[in-house]
Amino acid sequence: METDALENFLKERKPRILGSEGMVQAAVALPLREGDGGWQLVFEVRSHRLRRQPGEICFPGGRVEPGEDPAMTAIREMGEELGMPENRIKVLGPLDILVNPWRTIVYPYVCRIAPEPLHPNPDEVEEVFCVPVNYFLRHPPEVHHVHLDVHPEETFPFHRIPGGRDYPWARGQTPEYFYEYKGKVIWGLTARILKHFLDLMTAGKSR
Repeated sequence: METDALENFLKERKPRILGSEGMVQAAVALPLREGDGGWQLVFEVRSHRLRRQPGEICFPGGRVEPGEDPAMTAIREMGEELGMPENRIKVLGPLDILVNPWRTIVYPYVCRIAPEPLHPNPDEVEEVFCVPVNYFLRHPPEVHHVHLDVHPEETFPFHRIPGGRDYPWARGQTPEYFYEYKGKVIWGLTARILKHFLDLMTAGKSR
C-alpha cells in the first residue's frame, strides 16, 4: 500500500477498542424516575432461579443483539425486564464505556422512565426497589480493592521472553465500591457504573 493510500485508509476508519471483535458487547440502563423527594434510581434484584449472579442487585441490561446499537439494547432490556413499554423510556445520554477484565464491553445509558407501576419479569427479576439519588450523594461508598495477578498457563513459552519464569509480570488492583441502602448491598459492576454517574452529577453541579 502506498503512503497516500495508507493515510487515506487510516483517516477514514473509526478507531475502536483493540480486540473488541472478540469481546461480549453489552448495554445497561440506569432508570431514573421522579418520586418523593426528587429523582430516584430503579434497581433490580436478579431472580434466584438465574444461573449467573442469582440474587445480586443490578441495573437492567444484557447482550447487544445483531442489528442493535447499544442504546437500543438498553431500551429493549429495560422494557423486557421491568415490563414497561419502550415508548415510555427516554434515553438521556450515554456514560463512559466500561471494559472489564473478563472481555466484556459495557455501554451504560441514563434513561428516564415514566413514574408508573412496573411489572417485573419474574423469570429474570426477583424484585425492584428505588433509591433517591440524593441518598447516594450524601452517602459515599465503602472502597475495597481486589488484587490482580498474572498466572501464565503451563504451556507458556517462558524460554522466549527475557527472564523466563522470573519475568517481572505487572501486578495491579482494582477498586470495588459498596453502597448499602436499607440492608441491600450494591457492588461490582453496578456500583462502578453508579459511582461514575454520581461523579458526573457532582461535577455538573459544581460548574
